[in-house]
Amino acid sequence: MVADAPIAGLVLAGGQSTRMQRDKATLLIDGETQLARAIRLITPYVTQSYVSVRTDQASEPERARFPQIIDQLSGLGPAAGILAAQQTRPDHAWLVVAIDLPLLDQDTLAHLVAHRDPSQLATAFKSSSDGLPEPLCAIWEPTSHVALAQFLQQGRSCPRKFLLNHAVSLIDLPSTDALHNVNTPAEYAALGQRTVSTHP
Repeated sequence: MVADAPIAGLVLAGGQSTRMQRDKATLLIDGETQLARAIRLITPYVTQSYVSVRTDQASEPERARFPQIIDQLSGLGPAAGILAAQQTRPDHAWLVVAIDLPLLDQDTLAHLVAHRDPSQLATAFKSSSDGLPEPLCAIWEPTSHVALAQFLQQGRSCPRKFLLNHAVSLIDLPSTDALHNVNTPAEYAALGQRTVSTHP
């Protein structure tokens, strides 16, 4: 693969939102669904944006608004979505973001893209809390495809553990709370001024 592979975008929206008790994709942040917001944020940096979904989510109205990549493996969480994307466009790097990052902003993504290191398997932020890799706001290079597939074949599925055990570039977050995720109704309510309701 060439070092300067083009970047495609993937919003991971295949979870079951069990702890949230509502679909995270349809939660509103300043009047915009989390899914639509994530797609909007990554679009300036990629050749095409996609939403990662499970098979049973493909016809869900909010997800159906956007190009989709459907998981080919079940029960493996975000790693399955990343692998399916790599299988779909193996000549592209992938800018991957999770659906539940309501404080993610353009500056953070611009910083990530500007500091991309195509010589590594991925470029990821270091967590502001523990310094560990943040795999769900990262650029996964085409060269990570085979290694990730092997990782999953070994029965392992944690993308953070994958990054911890492979050659990746880790960079500091420009804003410490940019990757604060929201998993529960209480965490969602704590966003304060942001709308606490779901999309119709």
